[in-house]
Amino acid sequence: MKSVPQITPQQAATLVKDGDTILGGGFGMTGNPVHLLHALAETSTKNLTFIGNNVGEPGLGGGRLLRNGQLRKMIGSFFTSNPDAVKAAQSGEVEYELLPQGTLAEAIRAGGAGIGGFYTPSSAGTLIAQGRPTMLINGQEQVFIPGIRGNVAFIRAWKADTAGNLTYRMTEQNFNRAMATAADIVVAEVEEIVPLGALDPNIIHTPGCFVDYLVQAHISLEVLGSSASVSAAKKVSESRMNMAKRAFAELQKGDVVNLGIGIPTLVADLIKPEDGIILHTENGMLGVGPSPADGGGALEYPVNAGKIPVTALPGSSYFDSADSFAMIRGGHVDVAIMGGLEVDEKGNLANWAVPGKPLLGVGGAMDLASGAKKLIVTLTHADPDGTSKIVPECTLPLTAIGVVDVVITELAVFKYLEGQLTLVELMPGASLEEVRLKTQARFVEKL
Repeated sequence: MKSVPQITPQQAATLVKDGDTILGGGFGMTGNPVHLLHALAETSTKNLTFIGNNVGEPGLGGGRLLRNGQLRKMIGSFFTSNPDAVKAAQSGEVEYELLPQGTLAEAIRAGGAGIGGFYTPSSAGTLIAQGRPTMLINGQEQVFIPGIRGNVAFIRAWKADTAGNLTYRMTEQNFNRAMATAADIVVAEVEEIVPLGALDPNIIHTPGCFVDYLVQAHISLEVLGSSASVSAAKKVSESRMNMAKRAFAELQKGDVVNLGIGIPTLVADLIKPEDGIILHTENGMLGVGPSPADGGGALEYPVNAGKIPVTALPGSSYFDSADSFAMIRGGHVDVAIMGGLEVDEKGNLANWAVPGKPLLGVGGAMDLASGAKKLIVTLTHADPDGTSKIVPECTLPLTAIGVVDVVITELAVFKYLEGQLTLVELMPGASLEEVRLKTQARFVEKL
């Protein structure tokens, strides 16, 4: 069995050459190879293409590369967490390519598997699909996405043996597993290196044949920053909680459910063990439990898609982002509950971009909207200026076409019955006259 060389982060940084394409693992602060990326940020290497989920995460490696002017191009699913990344992209200072999170994960997995590309329904009919080949497959429009490979992959694992076999911890698999297969040179930053034979073959996630170098580096709160521990304590308005309760009422025992950011996350607080509802988070966990009672952070617990520490219920499982989105696209997630900026009469959803505003990230919304069996959208009925968010036709960039099943606002519940937007329920304190006045879209009343 070969022995994989062990090097320092500084030595790893010298493997990257001007103009290289770099794959950087991690989901926010979780499973992020910070020591490797920080070492690269101390070099003069430039004109790099950086590929990762959260491009330019503040305080972490990708953000430092961007701030240093070392990046020529960014490819990822979410730039919004760093205003500098959004500004650089929107000003043209740095080229960028935005891909839905599941599409990005699958493109990396395809690149690592020697597959030239694939067709996916995610992003069909949206701005993200413009300029890409499309094909009608089984009556559904699908978009062609080329496989992705890099010159160098910097990944983070939990343990390695001296042959380069890797195991990951909790939700730290995310993009790391696929990236370990998809570069000419793979450097794994790990918490611990153990002797050959110390790892049970049954628990190895990445075989050593993919790994070229090992770097032992200890992750600490000081390295990750304060975002590694997030308090979820917030005062929730009555109207927002009413919306969460109404969304919860749509769920059935045994449902596998994905919750988006914002109001949908409140649904998690309503779920009891006896409800039999299984929460899925797209960064790689099935069986999500409540926030830790001891206030622990990402160093002790898995995190959800909002990067908030959570607990694992009995029967939970962990997996990587590519497998997670295979569950979504494959129809294994029963219900997705997500926020929205606009919905329209045809069941179209817009929830990822507002022209002229510093928002640049699709995350997993496009994959979830097109892949979940049932889509519930929660949103405030109107903007602060009174402009309706339930419109005849979406004016904002689309997330997905014809996918919305239920719309819940602080005023009303709508469903798409026989292809028509239908008012089925008034929320507490709302009147039919108010709903009619504040809804721009045409709808049928079935109260």
